[in-house]
Amino acid sequence: MTPEQVKQSFRQEGKTVTSWALENNFPRNLVYSVLNGRCKANYGKAYEIAVKLGIKGSNHTTSLV
Repeated sequence: MTPEQVKQSFRQEGKTVTSWALENNFPRNLVYSVLNGRCKANYGKAYEIAVKLGIKGSNHTTSLV
């Protein structure tokens, strides 16, 4: 799922990013950073957010080659 698809899903469900962040115990500003591409979400809390939103899989790896 892309960040744009996540935003669209929130709109269809009538859910806000803030409410999702509160429900999932994540900082609202970090969720916005992940959704708006300001944060790559390769590790840490940002990665956890991306996985929970369905943007990245839990076994996502990046190639070093």
